[in-house]
Order: sequence, then C-alpha cells, then structure tokens
Amino acid sequence: MSVITVFNALHCNEESIIPQLIDKTGYRLVGDGEIGALASKMSGIPPERIGRAFAAKTSLFNPFTHEKERSVAYLRQAVAEILAEDNLVVAGFCCHFIPASISHVLRICLIADMAFRVKLAQSLPGQDKDPLKAIHKNDDDKASWVQQITGRQDPWDPALYDIVIPTDKIGAQESIHLIVRNLNTDVLAPTEASQAALADFRLQAKIQIALTLEGHEVTVAVQQGAVTLTIEKNVLMLSRLEQELKEIVEKIEGVRSVSTEVGKNFHQADIYRKLDFQAPARVLLVDDEREFVQTLSERLLLRDMGSAVAYDGESALEMLREDEPDVMILDLKMPGIDGMEVLRRVKATQPEIEVIILTGHGNETDRETCMQLGAFAYLQKPVDIDVLSETMKQANEKITRRRQQQGA
Repeated sequence: MSVITVFNALHCNEESIIPQLIDKTGYRLVGDGEIGALASKMSGIPPERIGRAFAAKTSLFNPFTHEKERSVAYLRQAVAEILAEDNLVVAGFCCHFIPASISHVLRICLIADMAFRVKLAQSLPGQDKDPLKAIHKNDDDKASWVQQITGRQDPWDPALYDIVIPTDKIGAQESIHLIVRNLNTDVLAPTEASQAALADFRLQAKIQIALTLEGHEVTVAVQQGAVTLTIEKNVLMLSRLEQELKEIVEKIEGVRSVSTEVGKNFHQADIYRKLDFQAPARVLLVDDEREFVQTLSERLLLRDMGSAVAYDGESALEMLREDEPDVMILDLKMPGIDGMEVLRRVKATQPEIEVIILTGHGNETDRETCMQLGAFAYLQKPVDIDVLSETMKQANEKITRRRQQQGA
C-alpha cells in the first residue's frame, strides 16, 4: 500500500533498474509523460508547453504569461490525483511534489560519477554525439527544478531521499533488492498522520489551482485544513488582495481556516500582478523601426499584453526555433529576410501561430498575398492601438477555440 519515487541523474542505469523494479514489485509506473498529459487535459495548456516547465531555461514570454508557474500548479494537481492510487512507482521530476510529511512514500535517488554516466551513454543506441553536453543540460534542468519545488540547491542532497544509490558501485539487482527490502518495513505502512498529510497535499493542490484560475500567484501551505497564503510580491493595496484571496479559498471544500502573510521577498521591487487570461501574452513584435516597436510593446503591456521584440526577420525566425508565440505582429519591409518571407516560413512550419501584418509600406496586392498565405489580419500604420488590441484579442480567441476543439 506504499508508493516508491525515483529521481535519477541521466544515465545512472535507470533504464535497467526501473523496469526491473516494476517487474519485482508489480507496482504501476507513473512518469512525467502521464502526469504532464493529465495536467494538460486539466489546464488546456498544450502538452509540449507543460513539458517546458521542467527546463531550467524559461520562456521569453513567461514574465507575462506565468505559464511555467501555471504548469507547475497543474502538474502538482495531477500528482495529487494520481496518489489516490496505491502501489505506484512515480519516476521523474514530478516526484518532488510529494511532501516529506507523507511518510508511506519510499524516496529513491539514483546517482553515479560522471565517467560512468558518459560511458553508459556512449553504449546506448541512438544517443547524442556529445553525451557530456546532454548530461550537463539534464543536470541543470534537474537542479533548477528541485530548487524551485523544494528550495534545495543540490538536487542530489541526501536529505531529500530515503535511499541514495550510487549505481556505478551497486548493480541493478543489488539496487532492486535494497529498495524492496526497505519497502517491506513497518515504517512505510500508511498511518493516520500520513493519510492526513496526503489529504492536506490534495487540498493544497486544489487551492493552488483555484487561485491560478483567478490569476493569482501565491504560496499555499495546508495543515489539517488550516490554510496559510504567503504573498511574495509587493502590492499597493495589501488588505484588498488578502480579502480577495480569502474569499476564493474559503469556498473550497475541506478548508477550515485561511490566514495570509507576507513573504521574505515582499518588500523587493517586483510588483504583484494579477493575470488576465483573456489577453494574449505570448506576442512577438517584429519590426526594424526600434523606437516604434519598443513604444508599441510598452503600450501593449499597459493593456496586459506582454510581448517580446525582434528587429529583423532573421532574429524572429531564430527566436521561433527556441520559443513559440501565440500571436506575431509583423512588419513587411525589413532588411534581410522581409516580412512576406517570414510569414511564408512561419505558416509553413508553425501554422498555429496567428500573424497580424502591421505595415506602412504595403499595398492591396501585398494584402491579398498575405491573407492567402494565412495572415490573420492586415493592418496599416499608423494604427489605432485599440484596433490593434481588439484584433489581437480576436486572434487569441481563435487560438483558444482551436485548442478547446483539439482537447475535446
């Protein structure tokens, strides 16, 4: 009736140990893929964007969307739902959501020295030509994730686990024997306190989602139904925010009481900002007129529309290889790769991006060509900011409808 979690450094013989552990225990394997798919279904965030929450590198648009924080909230909720089952092996990033207070969980860490990991990577078919680079990137992702979820700087800190197994020194069979031997001890039997901690974890996840849906980002702690909300960012009208947060949380079944407090970062310059999910926040502005595009970005931000900026077609296409906006505002006349060619390439490779042409140099022939290539709209400079804002919202609504249809 227990749960095993496995967190491992890349290429530490996990490819052998985890399948054998499943065979030996009969437990069901739950990985980040299954958890991410459930989080995507609950949130409407595409699975590939949910997966980006695990990466150390954050999206250019995250300061406006807070999509990583939203993804984390839904991933936590997915883990809480899955823990309604018993006899699980939860392997991957998401195992760190499970709080230490849930004592019927056996926490395993697989680690090995770098020479062993590189040698193992080289022996596996279809691996990267530079395994060391891949290992370092994976380590960076895991270090960033563990710090975000647990506050620990070292992802392999023994304090996070019940057993740390050096797989370069202990083979797969011996590792499995060690895990099973510890699994079958009375200390891992579910207790009343452990079950209460699990109930608190489920309630915490539910509260985090309710706050996320209302555009709030605060830290949630729960103990026996008593909820503490910690506000980490400065806000001008604290008492009004506290009242709004309490009204949201008090409606949730299982909540006995709600209190608020300010966190250690409250007095820093970062300002609390409630999110508006109706406004597009993943916007890429592409225009070589620097002063114009910077001013436009600032004016959109005042309307709760966050944007990144590229000053030429080449830079825009490079950014698209790293990150994907929902809406692109694109000028036609630019040095190098012009806007028409950018539109053509975007629609050929990433047709789900809605492109709004905003130009001072086009003509009717250009407009017809752009619309045939798949542009959402064609606007002329100078443009009324309210017209542009409304066009962007319409593009965002189209994207939302499409994702809802795909998720149906």
